[in-house]
Amino acid sequence: MTPRNITMTSIQEQMRTDLCLAPGVYDALSARMAQQAGFETVYLSGASVAYTRLGGPDIGLLGLTEVADVLRYISEQTDVNVIVDADTGFGNAINVMRTVRLLEREGANAIQLEDQGFPKRCGHLKGKSLVSKAEMVGKLKAALDARRSENTLIIGRTDAIAVGGIDDAIERAVAYQEAGADIVFVEGYRGQEHVDRIMHALHGKVPLMANMVEGGDTPIDSAQTLKEKGYSLVIFPGGLVRALTFAMQGYFASLKQTGTTDSWRDRMLDFTQLNDALQTPAVLELGQRYEP
Repeated sequence: MTPRNITMTSIQEQMRTDLCLAPGVYDALSARMAQQAGFETVYLSGASVAYTRLGGPDIGLLGLTEVADVLRYISEQTDVNVIVDADTGFGNAINVMRTVRLLEREGANAIQLEDQGFPKRCGHLKGKSLVSKAEMVGKLKAALDARRSENTLIIGRTDAIAVGGIDDAIERAVAYQEAGADIVFVEGYRGQEHVDRIMHALHGKVPLMANMVEGGDTPIDSAQTLKEKGYSLVIFPGGLVRALTFAMQGYFASLKQTGTTDSWRDRMLDFTQLNDALQTPAVLELGQRYEP
């Protein structure tokens, strides 16, 4: 089974003509809202799925089938390109092959794999470990062999800056590019000196990805600034969950204190507005076509 047809501009084309900006999503509703806002590509964040589905931290508790389930619902409800955070591939090279085949079948347009050991954790948490460079190269090659379509991009991510420093990260990033990764992602760079070294080693050889985490190790830049630095793809993976968690804290505190939602009415959709956003009238009209 081949990946679903994409009606929007492909990730490759977006990167060729401009920087591809992908907001983080965690379910079909958030992906639909991103599409309605005009985004053509979204990033299915493993961290955000862990936060919202498990109600816990991003420390490797999420499984492949849980990610695939979320991806399937997004594919059913939207036409956006989906970059999927596949963590470590959920095991060794054989596990990576199954991961790629399953996620591609469920609609992934790009699949990100990282070189962390077990237990993996958020790239901006301390205490990470890495598999060897050779093992990660093997996993990337397995991913490339497993994909059904060359249009399904494989992203090679290294978390080495936080573990072995920038020299190790550059060495690994070059190895992942040479192994055939379609995009390379050096996680957790600390500033312009790191960016300069990353660009010197890889710019022009492979598209480069940046990750903007509010309060993380990497300084926050705009998409335009990152484009000027040489990046082709930028994700804001957890911003939505942070915004919603902040809103939920305020909403629940207000409801508990006042016993009503009146003070929040200007910060929420009403029943009709929500159904309009979900295209409920159009769905009901479609169903009526088939009724006797």
